[in-house]
Amino acid sequence: MKGGLIRTAAVALITMLIVLGTSLPASAQRLGDIATFDGVRSNPLVGYGLVVGLNNTGDQTTQTPFTGQAVRNMLTQLGVTVAGGTNMQLKNVAAVMVTADLPAFAATGQDIDVTVSSVGNADSLTGGTLLMTPLKGADGKIYALAQGSVLAPGLSVKAAGSSVQVNQTAAGRIPEGAVVERAVDAKLAAHGTIDLELKDADFATATRAMQAVNNRFGQSIATAKNSRLISIAVPPNVGSTVAFMAAIQSIQVQPGTPRPRVILNSRTGSVVMNGQVTLDPAAVAHGSLSVTIQSNPIVSQPNALSGGQTAVVPNANINVQQGDGSLNYVPRSTSLQQVVDALNRLGATPVDLMAILEALKAAGALNADLEVI
Repeated sequence: MKGGLIRTAAVALITMLIVLGTSLPASAQRLGDIATFDGVRSNPLVGYGLVVGLNNTGDQTTQTPFTGQAVRNMLTQLGVTVAGGTNMQLKNVAAVMVTADLPAFAATGQDIDVTVSSVGNADSLTGGTLLMTPLKGADGKIYALAQGSVLAPGLSVKAAGSSVQVNQTAAGRIPEGAVVERAVDAKLAAHGTIDLELKDADFATATRAMQAVNNRFGQSIATAKNSRLISIAVPPNVGSTVAFMAAIQSIQVQPGTPRPRVILNSRTGSVVMNGQVTLDPAAVAHGSLSVTIQSNPIVSQPNALSGGQTAVVPNANINVQQGDGSLNYVPRSTSLQQVVDALNRLGATPVDLMAILEALKAAGALNADLEVI
């Protein structure tokens, strides 16, 4: 009897564990990965500067007068006077825009990376040195100073009218090339509350995040304001605000089911769809149309001493080909694999697939949102 009770208890325990295992969210994520704290953000910086020391690959000052003007202003500040009207042929100097991101909580004296991009018609920034350039924020204040050797991994060679270029040579980076001169004040827990913003707005995710925070701290301190914003009241007994925010970031939350989306990139011909996309039954017939125009000009050469002139007579051959577009049945597809299999059976190229998906959406057979980027 005792052994039977033990077996019954063991079976009940295993059943409970199975139920708990199936009820746990399989795709739970850290709240810190799907949301950010309000005020904890980076700030873009921009500045105008000069890159010197180029090997005859700089700006052509006759076509980019602002480069010569910037050099003249710089030399004047250094005590060098340049006579007015002087035509400076500066092949080793390039005008550039310097950009950087000031991280959140960046302190004075911290080094940050900068990107240097050519403004004029410089061929390459390889081997150049960026002169001291102030980087300003949106408020016009200087937050960092950039200077250093430009790292441009590209290669550009020109000779006798021929050229070879590998990667981009008109832009480069300077690792830790700027020094922070001014810090941005970040106010945490202003007025006793912390605002948590979801990266992807979703009412279900906001509700689950609110419930997870309240369950974690055992009191109703979180309130979902909308599908993106969650307001959290800081308990009065919290010793460290930073530790409280770290605890919030470590909470596991299962995001809501994303809406079905199909992304079409018209520039590269890429088609990407998420796992929520489904298809209703439909019939598709798609035939490709190609038009080829080949120019074969005919040169008419007159006979000797005829007094005529040589003339070029245009001649073009136009060929139009239309592919077979048989009607294909597309069955109902309830999973991403079935959608992929159904579309692959059509044998369409990515460019044709864009037109087919658009037509399926117009016919109501594609259960997804189409987004063109």
